[in-house]
Amino acid sequence: MFSRIFILLSLLLAPLATVQAKGGMVTAANKRAAQAGQEMLRAGGSATDAAMAMMLTLGVVEPQSSGIGGGGFLVHHDGKTSMIATIDGRETAPAAARPDRFLGADGKPLAFSDAYPGGLSVGVPGNIALMARAHARWGKLPWARLFQPAIRIAEKGYMVTPILASRLAMMQTVWADFPEARALYWQDGAPKKVGDTVRNPELAKTLRRIAVGGPDEFYKGRTAHAISDAVAAAPRHPAALTLDDLAAYHVQERPAVCTRYRVWKICSMGPPSSGATTVLGILGILEHFDLKRLGKSSPVAWHLIGEAMQLAYADRGLYLGDADFVPVPVAGLLDPAYLASRAKLVSPDRTLADYLPGNPPGAAPRAALPAPPEHGTTHFVAVDRSGNVDTMTSTVEGPFGSQLLADGMILNNELTDFSFAPQRGGAPAANRIEPGKRPLSSMAPTIVYDAQDKVVLALGSAGGKQIIMHVTRTLIGVLDWGLDIGDAVALPNIFFRDRTLLVEEGSALHDMIPALTALGHSVAPATLGSKVNAIQRTPTGWRGAADPRSEGVTLGE
Repeated sequence: MFSRIFILLSLLLAPLATVQAKGGMVTAANKRAAQAGQEMLRAGGSATDAAMAMMLTLGVVEPQSSGIGGGGFLVHHDGKTSMIATIDGRETAPAAARPDRFLGADGKPLAFSDAYPGGLSVGVPGNIALMARAHARWGKLPWARLFQPAIRIAEKGYMVTPILASRLAMMQTVWADFPEARALYWQDGAPKKVGDTVRNPELAKTLRRIAVGGPDEFYKGRTAHAISDAVAAAPRHPAALTLDDLAAYHVQERPAVCTRYRVWKICSMGPPSSGATTVLGILGILEHFDLKRLGKSSPVAWHLIGEAMQLAYADRGLYLGDADFVPVPVAGLLDPAYLASRAKLVSPDRTLADYLPGNPPGAAPRAALPAPPEHGTTHFVAVDRSGNVDTMTSTVEGPFGSQLLADGMILNNELTDFSFAPQRGGAPAANRIEPGKRPLSSMAPTIVYDAQDKVVLALGSAGGKQIIMHVTRTLIGVLDWGLDIGDAVALPNIFFRDRTLLVEEGSALHDMIPALTALGHSVAPATLGSKVNAIQRTPTGWRGAADPRSEGVTLGE
């Protein structure tokens, strides 16, 4: 009952979370991080400077979700040239990683609860390399200036928030084997509580070294040794992540994946993220239905969203992986004729008997395998006075990644985003683990353009595989239903498990369960948290919103 009341109050208050500004703007899932971005804009920095300062600060104040021990994806719009670029800073598997890495002695996949804590799950972090590339291309302030807010907070400390306290409480059993994490985040023999102070002087020292030595310090210097040593000496599943693995890491600049949805152009992150292909696949199916006429209060509209979602996710599970290792039929998945054929499977008055992958042009045979759960991640957006836009999703996979610390930083558990079973029925899994490969992701940093190719919206979310749906329903809210960005961010969450449609407990969708059931769905209420952060262009300037389910804030310059 309490959770339902809390969600209802959050949704009612959502419009109050929006902020209007004529200059630059930032939005992030934590107030301290948003203030760091605002500080960069006020110092004359670019959107990229602001975004990178937020990334560093989030690693201090939101360690359960992201940080320099993890990776991310950045989508950048250049306000002068209108060019769009993406940087892939996803973690990579070390040279020692083989397809059987997560198989037990019996040849069966390990349980996720056994696989993620410890050294076996740690990939080579990518966020510092991503930051270096982005700063070199679009930064204005000195490199070291971007580190100042994060260093200051790590040294002086910050208060534990309700969300951080809840995540710390979840770790009590797991951290029996991880004394370093306990030493930092426990107090008087128990996890720190709301209002307690966390200071992380070791992380402050690490950030100072990188601020002076640049990315080489992280990938080749003392920090590299600390990461390699922490993985090798892990209290559970010690593994090899060598200095050579770290020195060999590089980011990839990839073309943005863009398609038209009605009159808008939507661009997002391509493989190894499934964000763009799945979000755009869902929208490509829904384009064949009049969602505007149906409106946000229509059970039929949400039924159609649920059907398109499950069809697009079926394709995601079969075809998506790291395109540097396996052919991914991106163009085929977004081919208008293919999506029209998928839309013909959807009926406004009944559910499908089954949600099977299709056969998009250019697709190769694949094994469909279940994906492990994802729990961490954060998102942030920055816009500057010159019209540059950065939207970035960052993660350690989490909560608290692998549970390992190296010189104060949480190390990721991104390798558990690979398929644990490398094949089924003799067919290889697109997302099986291989040396140097990047695991499949659902992160979907997104920029939307109007018919004149002007930016109208930039957004993204946390939430694991649900990220795709958090972004999609926000896009539908703005583009189809004409909602203010605050109202769109507060729309109910929807997802699925097996053949059950999951609707956000306590939301308007909860009240539609009888109508959705009448359409043939098996429906269950669920706690579907989200952390959407978004910025929208309006005739009077930028308008930003943070998800009312999160601790996020939006700040004008």
